[in-house]
Amino acid sequence: MGTILLKNIILNGSQTDIIVKDGLISEISKAGTAIPPTGAEVMDCTGKAAFPGFINMHTHAGMSTMRGIQEDVPFHEWIQNIWEEETKVDADYVYWATKIAALEMIKTGTTTFNDQYWFNTSARKAAIELGIMPVLSYVVLDLGNRGTAEQQIEECEQLYQDALSWGDDSKFEISFHAIYSVSERMMLWAADFARKHNLTLHIHLSETCKEVEDCKAAHGGLSPVEYLDRLGILAPNLIAAHTLWLSENDIKLLGEHKVNCVHNVNSNLKLASGYKFKYHELADAGANVCIGTDGCASSNNLDMLEAMKTSAILQKAWRNDPKAFPLEQLAAAATINGAKALRLNTGSIEVGKRADILIVDTDNTFFLSPGSFLANFVYSAHSDCIDSVIAGGKFVMKNRVVPGEKDILAGARKFLNEIKN
Repeated sequence: MGTILLKNIILNGSQTDIIVKDGLISEISKAGTAIPPTGAEVMDCTGKAAFPGFINMHTHAGMSTMRGIQEDVPFHEWIQNIWEEETKVDADYVYWATKIAALEMIKTGTTTFNDQYWFNTSARKAAIELGIMPVLSYVVLDLGNRGTAEQQIEECEQLYQDALSWGDDSKFEISFHAIYSVSERMMLWAADFARKHNLTLHIHLSETCKEVEDCKAAHGGLSPVEYLDRLGILAPNLIAAHTLWLSENDIKLLGEHKVNCVHNVNSNLKLASGYKFKYHELADAGANVCIGTDGCASSNNLDMLEAMKTSAILQKAWRNDPKAFPLEQLAAAATINGAKALRLNTGSIEVGKRADILIVDTDNTFFLSPGSFLANFVYSAHSDCIDSVIAGGKFVMKNRVVPGEKDILAGARKFLNEIKN
């Protein structure tokens, strides 16, 4: 793996030199003082700033080619129609869809994504070909049309064994879809499998009011969070997407068990699932709050910067409090908090961390004001100000160009045209 020197790059307001070696950040020093190792690739970053790569904590990359197929319909109608559409999905479809997703994520600054979808081998191949890190889960969904519980157990165990040979370019986890789509037996099995193999467990939780009402009716008045607590599933390894409809006791339980709660604001808004995500209450209770985009069939894009801005301004609006979700906490939710949840050595620009770095062009209208870099980045700029991206110590985009991107688009378009015929 090569060595990179980023010269004269702004980091935390200071002109800095950053050396990347063997996939890690090996040196951070005052601008002009770093001595580039022999053979290092040197980039003059004058007028540019460094920021950690985004960690998209909840998405379905294989849905990137389903944008716009189900619009203006209620959530539970939407999901039934999506499940019907997914009966046509195969390994080739997931490969091309994930390739498109990875391309989009690179262009918008994501270097790691936590994925919940099918055909993991194909998804992994697509992501690592473009150079970003996928965290891929086997999805348990035994009350749908994905096969019997016994089949899913066998498939999951086989995929886990295969994943033992994966390198540090990807990571395996297990998931179950939701309490309404998975039997109690299989939820317990998935949680036990995760504990046994020290894996993260990735689920949807309390996404809609209907989910909460149905759970209370079926389980003696228990909310989805309380139900999972009764089953012993709440734990620090749990990554719970949405966590939108929560009581005070739900928040207390999620905090006590150090659950990782993922806010997916654009998906929640677009499907009218709700908007009062309890960021401050969850964080104060002890939960680890992260940000995700959800899949493109609901959020329609994978732009983490857009998700950050919407998350913050919506909190300020519904709380009637301009101090809600301050910038430093917002940045952490999109970076280091995700690294903590996934147990990865990334999420910040520090010596010894995995080199996942965004190089942001500040030579434009968005950064002319005297506001802080972070304020201008989140509230003023768009993701196309991200000039270059280093993921795992390698350039995956330079000067807004991802190697082979035109071929990727052409290949995906050709594949989609073929399956229509």
